[in-house]
Amino acid sequence: MKTIQETVETIIKRTPFIEEAMQEKLINVSSLARVIQPEVEQLLNKKVKPGAIMMSINRISPVNILRIRKNIKSFSLKLGDFIVRSDLFDYTFKNSNTLHKQISLIFAKIGVNRESFFTVSQGIFETNIVISSNLKEEVEKYFSSEQLINSMSQLASITIKLPKTNIEQSGIYYFILKQLAWSNIPVQEIISTTHEITLVVKESDINKAFSILIDLKRP
Repeated sequence: MKTIQETVETIIKRTPFIEEAMQEKLINVSSLARVIQPEVEQLLNKKVKPGAIMMSINRISPVNILRIRKNIKSFSLKLGDFIVRSDLFDYTFKNSNTLHKQISLIFAKIGVNRESFFTVSQGIFETNIVISSNLKEEVEKYFSSEQLINSMSQLASITIKLPKTNIEQSGIYYFILKQLAWSNIPVQEIISTTHEITLVVKESDINKAFSILIDLKRP
C-alpha cells in the first residue's frame, strides 16, 4: 500500500510546472496541500490531514529537478540559428489513397526553391501541411478533392537548430515549450526532425515568442 509521501510525489510529478514552481517558491505549500488533498484521500482511500500532506510536499527532493535544469541550461547555450518565417498557412487533411500523389506534385513544383516553406507531417488518420503563401493556390487546387479537416492562416514559425547531443538529453522539448506555455502563447503546430524543431504560432504572437526563445541562448 502506498504511503502519503509516495502518493503526494506521484501527484506532484505528473502535474505540469508544479515541481519547478515549488523550487522557485512560487507556490504556497499550504494552498497546494489543500488543492491535492481530495486526490490524495481518494488514492489512499482514507482521510488525510493537510498538515501531513504539507510535510510530504516539503520532503520532496529537488535534486533531480536541479540536475536536469542544469543540464538543459548548458544545452540551451549550444542552440544554433533561429529562423523565422511569416505569412504561413496550415492545412489538415484526412488520409487517403490519393493524398500522397498530391503531396508529390507539390514537392515536384517546389524543387530546390528555398523561398517556399512546405512541411508535411503524416499521422495515422490525418496529414498536416504547413506552407508559405506562395503555395496556397497550388495546394488548394491539388487537394480540392481531399477531405479538409481544418485550416488556419496568419501563422508564423520559428525553426531552432539543435545540437547533435539533443537526442541524449531528456526534457529538451519540455524546456522549450514550457517557456511559451508560461507566457500563454498557444503553439499551433510542432514540426521536428533529428536536429531541428519548428514551432508554428499565430503571427500576432511571433515577436513575443521569438523574444522568449532567444533568451534560452543567453547565459
